Amino acid sequence: MSQSTEPGENHILGMISSEDCARVFALLEPVTLTLGEVLCESGDRPSYVYFPVDSIVSLLYLTENGSSAEIAVVGNDGMVGIGSFMGGGSMTCRAVVQSGGHAFRMSVPLFDGEINQHGELMRLMLRYSQVLITQMAQTAVCNRHHTIKQQLCRWLLLSLDRLPGNELVMTQELIANMLGVRREGITEAARKLHELGVIHYRRGHITVLDRPALEQLSCECYKVVKKETDRLMPWPDRELEPVRGIRHLTAARVHQRH
Repeated sequence: MSQSTEPGENHILGMISSEDCARVFALLEPVTLTLGEVLCESGDRPSYVYFPVDSIVSLLYLTENGSSAEIAVVGNDGMVGIGSFMGGGSMTCRAVVQSGGHAFRMSVPLFDGEINQHGELMRLMLRYSQVLITQMAQTAVCNRHHTIKQQLCRWLLLSLDRLPGNELVMTQELIANMLGVRREGITEAARKLHELGVIHYRRGHITVLDRPALEQLSCECYKVVKKETDRLMPWPDRELEPVRGIRHLTAARVHQRH
């Protein structure tokens, strides 16, 4: 894991008070997520919950014929595996890595113990659940009422908000599968954005050149989700520096387990 990657770079973990972060961070294990990796299938009981840092995980719902559509993306704003604390136990969707990178994970038993014994993490998870529900609802509205170009703009913006740079490693076919639309529709929408100078596209890579223009071309769905995310899960004001030693404590715990 990169030396610059810290648990506090995830919104939920970063909002934990300085009094509690040492205890919580010691339960975490640093992991690297790879593009296309399936963290959990629909109906499975996950072994871990994941807190992405510079990676993105797509939550996909599947149909009987094998097609899928993305209902939400999870990055440094949240956690994969909210069913673990909502009582259901199992995942209702497939969680697949959309953009590879770093994350921290915690075993479900340890997570449940923290949730049950200490109220702060529970309060943060409830707030994040509201953010996730907002994103899911707005995605449903967007997919039903807005053009493919608007959907693509929204999807690009939500992804960029969860990445450190302005480039995404993603094929048009994969984007089409995420949005549940035909590849030809994504190709045409991407071509128009490229001609406008908003994005640069080469095989497997999309670079956003003009974010303000991308926001202007998007529908209101992106702003609705962002406003709710900023309200409920803002970046913490406190500096990360006081907890930088936690990584070494976390690594030591991982070493002891093996």
